Amino acid sequence: MATPMIDPALFDQLKDSIEKDSSIRKDLEQIIEELNQNVSYTQGVLTKIHSTPRSKYDALLSQVEGGIKKELETTKRLAEFASQYPYYKYNYKWGRTLQDAIATVLLCAWLGGMGSESKPGEVGRLLTLEEVGEVVRVPVNLKDRDAFHITIEEYLLALISVVEDLSRLAMNSVTLGDTELAVQISGFIKDLHGGFQMLNLKNDILRKRVDSVKYAVKKVEDVVYDLSLRNLIPAKEAQ
Repeated sequence: MATPMIDPALFDQLKDSIEKDSSIRKDLEQIIEELNQNVSYTQGVLTKIHSTPRSKYDALLSQVEGGIKKELETTKRLAEFASQYPYYKYNYKWGRTLQDAIATVLLCAWLGGMGSESKPGEVGRLLTLEEVGEVVRVPVNLKDRDAFHITIEEYLLALISVVEDLSRLAMNSVTLGDTELAVQISGFIKDLHGGFQMLNLKNDILRKRVDSVKYAVKKVEDVVYDLSLRNLIPAKEAQ
């Protein structure tokens, strides 16, 4: 009887590997879906900022921080689970959801939330990548080991999402009579755009998203210019 050219055990091993990988993906997707639900809730609360006077920010941001707390709890579980496996094998699954979670943290901090006794919150505060890592309690930009972390690209993409939210807020703040906030947002977005121009971006998705920042700058500049023409803000602030 001829000896089989292929060891039947080979396919048993492949079957086991496929089933194991399928089980990992299923567990991972469940955690990511929970995080996605947490983020959606926080984003929903944050949309109220567009119709809320600044005098009532504290109460609203307290709700936002409650949503972020749930995000952080789920992100911790995601980090613990994902770090058991090669980072780049599964990171595409949580990338967008993690970006959205980071964006809620960045926007909340910019609006004056996420403060502490040592560093009180203030409107216009931009958290650095490292500060976001401290809030989320996961490493950032890891190079020395294979584990769950926040990448520079995820931080920058989240920041671009915040720019889009702020450009909308600039217009809505004028409706609420807060022209000072519109001017502050204009200056902030201009500075960010200048910073992005200094980066040598290799990521195609990131490069395309960065292009949207210049349109946000133009949109908010038009709002501020219109306010200055109507003498609704001091000329010095409109610069």
